[in-house]
Amino acid sequence: MSARIAVIADTSLQRHVLQQALAGNGYEVVLNSDPARLDEESLASCAADLWLVDLTQLEDAPLLDELFESSRVPVLFGQGQAPERHSEHYPRWERRLIGKLKRLVRDPAEAVGPTLAALLDEGQRPSRLPLPATLRESPLAAGQPPCQVWLLAASLGGPEAVKAFLDALPGGLPVAFVYAQHIDPSFESALPRAVGRHSQWQVIPVRHGERLSCGEVVVAPIRHELGFAEDGALSIAERPWPEPYSPSIDQMMLNLARQFGPRCGVIAFSGMGSDGTAAAAYLRRQGGEVWTQRASSCACSSMPDSLREGGYSQFSGTPRELAEALVQRLAEECAD
Repeated sequence: MSARIAVIADTSLQRHVLQQALAGNGYEVVLNSDPARLDEESLASCAADLWLVDLTQLEDAPLLDELFESSRVPVLFGQGQAPERHSEHYPRWERRLIGKLKRLVRDPAEAVGPTLAALLDEGQRPSRLPLPATLRESPLAAGQPPCQVWLLAASLGGPEAVKAFLDALPGGLPVAFVYAQHIDPSFESALPRAVGRHSQWQVIPVRHGERLSCGEVVVAPIRHELGFAEDGALSIAERPWPEPYSPSIDQMMLNLARQFGPRCGVIAFSGMGSDGTAAAAYLRRQGGEVWTQRASSCACSSMPDSLREGGYSQFSGTPRELAEALVQRLAEECAD
């Protein structure tokens, strides 16, 4: 169950932006009110796990004083005026807010784990795409260094979407994937098996010091940042990912773009929040591609929506359409 957040803010814009940010990150907003409209009964009857209070105009609020003194749940006060959603400052503001919430209430990423059991019980999905003739003739095979490296980025609804993408994708492509999934660490070991069980791709936990290879989907670790050594080998750092997301898709995009430049890309699948938006401009400047899952096919479209709204997404589709587009792109490049 999602953590329940009660919002009190004295401007309609702030209430609107907070509503979007909280819902987009998987929190349930049980109250969103102007303090002038509150009464003692509303405060007493609201079943919240946390009160989020933002006041920019109101100086005297006796009811709020009472809330601070009597509340049995955390009260988070004064996060500052939210930037416009499309502003370059918004991702930093959102990360700061969500980071504080995660330290005080349940992390919505915990909701991702239980879906893995359903994936482990699921039957075979629709047919796999054929491997084009130009790629069958390619000398690159499983175990060889990839021509391209793509990041599969996901949060809520991600395992189902990524599995559908990999199920449709034929083996034999000259590409490797890194898969960054927001998920509680207790489900980390089950993720590769649940996502890879019907595909021709080897979905494996990351191994420090090894290199990416064609035919592999390397799952980014949850607790420690994944990067690359000078020789291109995978490197698991001792430091954690930057808050608040684990793994941080923004940081993984930066690390990938620095290492592979125009030979990298990212596909943002179903997910909460705007993780990835802050790093998308840098990845595009390095020549990388940004693709997104179509909103209508997402369990939660906040993450891909954020990239589309920022103007970074170059293609959107269902998981199968994304697989088709990648196969076609690789076939055309091999034919040139």
